[in-house]
Amino acid sequence: MANNLLQSPAHANAVPFSRPPTPGVHPLQVGFCGLGAMGYFMARNLANSFKSRLPPLLVYNRTAAKSQKLLAEVGASAVKVADSLHQLVTECDIIFTNLGNDAVVVSIYNEFEKALAQSPPTKVKIFVEMSTIYPALAGDLDRLLSNHPHTHFVTSPIFGPPPAADKAALVIAMSGDYRSKKEVAFLLVPAVGRKVIDLGGNIEKAPTLKLIGNGLIMGMNELLAETLTLGEKSGIGQQTVYDLVKDIMPAPGLVAYGNKMVNDLFDGSVGFSIDGGIKDANHIRRLSAELNCPMPTIDNTHRGLITARAIHQAQVVAGTQQWDILDWSSLIASSRVAAGLDPFDSKKGTGVVRED
Repeated sequence: MANNLLQSPAHANAVPFSRPPTPGVHPLQVGFCGLGAMGYFMARNLANSFKSRLPPLLVYNRTAAKSQKLLAEVGASAVKVADSLHQLVTECDIIFTNLGNDAVVVSIYNEFEKALAQSPPTKVKIFVEMSTIYPALAGDLDRLLSNHPHTHFVTSPIFGPPPAADKAALVIAMSGDYRSKKEVAFLLVPAVGRKVIDLGGNIEKAPTLKLIGNGLIMGMNELLAETLTLGEKSGIGQQTVYDLVKDIMPAPGLVAYGNKMVNDLFDGSVGFSIDGGIKDANHIRRLSAELNCPMPTIDNTHRGLITARAIHQAQVVAGTQQWDILDWSSLIASSRVAAGLDPFDSKKGTGVVRED
């Protein structure tokens, strides 16, 4: 099995595998399941990279409107909408999944397993799980699929927010069967991401790195929230502190999430939802407990996320909420409330008074 996509010289060192063999007579049929905040952009970019080279990307989403939206955007030459998960499994050689949480992942893969049992594959079929899941679940999924002939499983979680997915600038971790990873990597770079990190054959390693990376980001957000709040209370002002961050620590994550906090841009429908952040924090805390590796920063972050969600839910009950879904950068609400400030509106409460 091989694909016939060429990789530009600029991305030649972004994939840690040699190029797959010369394409066979039949081109690959690729499928994608899960068109959420990240998956939609990933599927769109993947589909656009296939035009005139591979058959249209076969997509499936529980909410059919998302699939129809993608079809309308890229056209029938790039995307075909699957009627069922069974169709996705039986017709595709490679199936990507990007889903909201572990429970949904389990549900979808159980359906995949039923389809495989009903229509046993006669050639290699690769499942690529790109969600943020608990590492042990990856092992469970691998065992579930390995009961069927010619079936391989790769974990391939991605690093980056929706804007990075939109621009195909994601960093992609990957673990599992070597030949399968090679096949998948050259489909994803540069179409979906800019780099692949190979974690070897242990299927649980890529999900583990994903949790470590997300822990770093959420811990950074917690410290950023506390620092901006201190800046506001001290009379310096959060904007001045944010400008300092951009001058001395201009990491993309700090800049992007700092901008959201300073400008109260907490709409989770266009970012990373607070529920997703809490789910990841729970996974990281569980992993750190199992490995006897305390992470107090993540404990504090978890508290901040829970606090922000509780405040928002109270506003929902009262009918005063500004957003239906919170972005996880809204964890700054916890620091603000503890400091006597308004949780989601930095223009209310204690104003900055400069002493000249």
